[in-house]
Amino acid sequence: MTVRKLFLSLFFIISCFCIGCVERKLTIVTEPAGAMVTLNEEQIGLSPVTVGFEWYGDYSVRLAKEGYITTSTHRNLPRPLRDRFPLDLLDDMFRTRIDEYTWNFKLEPYQKPDKEELIDQAVALRKEALVEPNSIIPPPKPKKVKQKK
Repeated sequence: MTVRKLFLSLFFIISCFCIGCVERKLTIVTEPAGAMVTLNEEQIGLSPVTVGFEWYGDYSVRLAKEGYITTSTHRNLPRPLRDRFPLDLLDDMFRTRIDEYTWNFKLEPYQKPDKEELIDQAVALRKEALVEPNSIIPPPKPKKVKQKK
């Protein structure tokens, strides 16, 4: 029994010195490059940009560049199977690894709308919003109930 305890104690001490670590990186690339990247309401720099992250899940991404349509979207960064309990303990214990992910975005050029098209859309919306006063039928008046004497 003491040999078993000694072996377990030795294994525990050795495993404490063999602990690895995980570095997680997310790279955001845009076409064309140079867009301001905002990740979860925090500006992280001009694309292409690499940032370290701590957690997997849903991220809010906003890309802005002059002359291009500003893009606001959400992206999910799924957790790999090896990063779930108890596999994460075993995987992280004996090696150091770098998890790298890349998201690519294509920005659409901004085009000024045609003046005539804007006017036509405004007229159509105005027609939808305006209602003829006589077209609204008032609700019926409630009938008076006679009380019995």
